[in-house]
Amino acid sequence: MTSAPTPEPRAPRPALIFDDPLDRQSSDDTDRGWGERPASDGDAAADLRRFLDEKPPHHL
Repeated sequence: MTSAPTPEPRAPRPALIFDDPLDRQSSDDTDRGWGERPASDGDAAADLRRFLDEKPPHHL
């Protein structure tokens, strides 16, 4: 008669999280990587340059 094999220990199950996922900030909620320029610290020339770069063509 053979003995039953010993069961291997199971990995713990991941915990269920019941919080609201919309309360957390995702990577899409930031402007990083979307072409945003670093903030200019009151530099009027940089502000004008950005304004002229981003002006739509029908405003020329």
